[in-house]
Amino acid sequence: MKMEKKDKIKLVALVVVAVMAIIIFLQNTEMAEARIFFLRIEMSRALLLILTFALGLLTGILVAMNFLRRKTKP
Repeated sequence: MKMEKKDKIKLVALVVVAVMAIIIFLQNTEMAEARIFFLRIEMSRALLLILTFALGLLTGILVAMNFLRRKTKP
C-alpha cells in the first residue's frame, strides 16, 4: 500500500504535535493550584493543561455546532 504525499504530511504533522505535547507535559510535572468557585484543587500542571485544552476544544465544538445549525435553518 503506497501512501500519498498528503497522507505523509499529515502523519509527520501528527507525530510532531504528539512529540511536542509529550515534551510539554513531561516538563510540567510540578503541582499547580486551581481554584474553581469555592473549590481549591491541586494537580500537576500537565493535567491542568490537558483539562484546559479539552475544555477549550469542547467549547469550540459546541459553538461551531450552534453556529452551523443556525446557518442551515431558513
